[in-house]
Amino acid sequence: MFVSIPTHARPAFRWATPLLCAVLWCVYLWASTRPEAVEQALMARWGALTGGLAPDALADWWGDGERGLRLLTALFVHADWAHLLGNLVFLLIFGLPAERALGSWRMLALFLAGGAFANLVTVLVVDAPDRFVIGASGAVSALIGTYLALFPRAHLGVVLPLGLFLEFVRAPASLLIGIWALLQVVFAYIGPAFGAVAWSAHVAGFAFGVAFALLSRGAIARRLRRQKGY
Repeated sequence: MFVSIPTHARPAFRWATPLLCAVLWCVYLWASTRPEAVEQALMARWGALTGGLAPDALADWWGDGERGLRLLTALFVHADWAHLLGNLVFLLIFGLPAERALGSWRMLALFLAGGAFANLVTVLVVDAPDRFVIGASGAVSALIGTYLALFPRAHLGVVLPLGLFLEFVRAPASLLIGIWALLQVVFAYIGPAFGAVAWSAHVAGFAFGVAFALLSRGAIARRLRRQKGY
């Protein structure tokens, strides 16, 4: 489903998706050009520490402000280029149309809140205190869940490299989500992130996005009607 804006309506500038992509890229570029020890220390400092579902672990999360902040900072740190590239590609594919429907501020709030929730679920599920969770996968999953819940039959435009040419095609959103899930499996078992994909973050982020869409659909529908001029 694509929203057609009347010719007399001026489309709003969508800044949240480009801003998030720029920040994710700049953080990775800065971290990856540091000495390896500094890069590892940055991941440990910004990553969300895991702890399992023990009652004392949950109490630590509610009582430790720094740990709570890490749920957000972990979204902007990535382990390697493949980890970052996968998130950037699908942030662009789903972030731009989601921002068109939600508005920039609501989309940014969804990215941060959905990502933080996904990280919280993961750190409570993964019972390994010496590991930490990083990456924007949970936040991207929240965007995907919201968009699929709002527009289950939508087709999205993507640019594919076909030989020496770039071809613009429209693909079902559900197919793109399937490709995204397949890539997660590939990176988990044969890619640079071997064995390190936090599946709980993907599931929790996706569920958060669906719930967000269901709870916000009234406000989103009103915004889309205003965009169409009625």
